Amino acid sequence: MVSSASEPARILVVKLATLGDVLLATPALRALRATFPRARIGVLVPPASAAALRGLDSLDDVLVFDKYAFDRPSAALAQLPRALGLAARLRAGRWDTLVLLHHLTTPFGIAKYAALSLGSGARRRIGLDNGRGRWFLTDGAPDAGFGCRHEVDYMLDVVGRLGARLPHPHPHAGPPRLELAIAPDDETWAAARWAELGDAPSVLLVPGSGAFSRARRWAPERFVEVGRTLAARHGLRPLVLAGLDPDEQALARHIATALGPTSGIVPPAPSPQALGALIGRCRLMVANDSGPVHLASAVGTPVVAIFGPSNDRMWAPYPTSDPRHQVVREQLACTPCIWRGHAYGTPQGCPARTCLAILEPARVLEAAERALAASSPVGHGELSSVVPVGGGQ
Repeated sequence: MVSSASEPARILVVKLATLGDVLLATPALRALRATFPRARIGVLVPPASAAALRGLDSLDDVLVFDKYAFDRPSAALAQLPRALGLAARLRAGRWDTLVLLHHLTTPFGIAKYAALSLGSGARRRIGLDNGRGRWFLTDGAPDAGFGCRHEVDYMLDVVGRLGARLPHPHPHAGPPRLELAIAPDDETWAAARWAELGDAPSVLLVPGSGAFSRARRWAPERFVEVGRTLAARHGLRPLVLAGLDPDEQALARHIATALGPTSGIVPPAPSPQALGALIGRCRLMVANDSGPVHLASAVGTPVVAIFGPSNDRMWAPYPTSDPRHQVVREQLACTPCIWRGHAYGTPQGCPARTCLAILEPARVLEAAERALAASSPVGHGELSSVVPVGGGQ
């Protein structure tokens, strides 16, 4: 693989992933914008994740593509016309540089990313190098395996192959932060919901884990115990986040009912930014490994992230050095069973899910105390990367 010294003019960043993963790419986008301010930067994401990038000045174009329609070889063949349509759209964009922010894992996945990369027409194609993509990438950042580096750091390594670096206004600028552009309409929605919920110091409980892997869910009764204890110790009203999935909404109702009349349910938000604005009003979040963990990081809310079968060294709240970001997991010989080494693993986990079954509320409460102690008494959002905007992108 060789690097070209010419400065890119049109950069296409590929991040075909869910909300949390797209948020983790925002420091890499900031590095590209800071280093190549005259370049046109586009980002290719799934339709459901596009909203996370709304309003950010680190990019110019958001392109959408439903990658989930191509997750199985049989389905991909039926979707061939759509794939050809995507290639035509990308070539029309005249991208000279493609930045692939994905690990190359399964043979079919590698084939998909190779087809996308080569079909884009980009002369330079940069990605993570684990030896599996050298036939279609022109340059690569070393990929030592899942969890050897945090995903944010891996993505910064990839754009670093182009010479992209984050700006450092002073020697103690600190680590990069996730970015979220919160508009006035988002604040309006959050303020209205907050008033309905009673406008009191609160802990937000997130018992769901998204559709990708329900195996990441800690037991509901343990969320109830954590909520009750934080209410007793710190006077924090327990709120429960109801996700978009009906199953997660039923789970939220079950936990809120068990917590009693002082609890409340946060309804599904109209956008990631609106949910971020509401999370920013909370004193603390306790959540399973899921997208809201990264929203909390972006808005500066202390967060305790509960990990079971998934890899916390990849997906921990970022930056990991921030004491407001706490991870709780049980270290077993079999963990993690999702994203391990260079293998995809098993999203469903094992039948016993021992790593979560033996995780006691006391461990989570200890982490909550550390996160709360690290929070500034004058407001915990001052170190976040919330980008105020006047409207959507």
